[in-house]
Amino acid sequence: MEVGQVFANRRALSDAQVHRPLQAGTSGIRERGAESVVVGWVGWNEDDRDHGDEIVFTGRGGRALDAGRQVEHRRFERGNAALVTSMTTARPVRLVRFEGGGRAPGYRYGGLFRVEECWCEKGRSGFLICRYRLVRSG
Repeated sequence: MEVGQVFANRRALSDAQVHRPLQAGTSGIRERGAESVVVGWVGWNEDDRDHGDEIVFTGRGGRALDAGRQVEHRRFERGNAALVTSMTTARPVRLVRFEGGGRAPGYRYGGLFRVEECWCEKGRSGFLICRYRLVRSG
């Protein structure tokens, strides 16, 4: 797979094993680390920032299913814990960007990123969120 390759939808990403979950923004488990993340998708976190070669990514959890708003604190568990493992083991993570603003929305492979740091802070909605600084690898 090449940086810039476009996939029509989440099913195509999953079938190509670029990002396997059809809904979650993070793929991976605590024991092995994160494999991939999707940024910019529908329901994307209001606190995330994409600066090209550096992403400030918000971990999962604490959102209301009906409206997608933050309703409780996030914790370093599940996919969030996988990103911490990737940071401590220095394993790169595949990054995919959702590009939904155009006529033909899709997902563009952004390359490998390192998890440089993680922390917890209060987000815009007032709840604690898990944050990660991802930097392009190589």
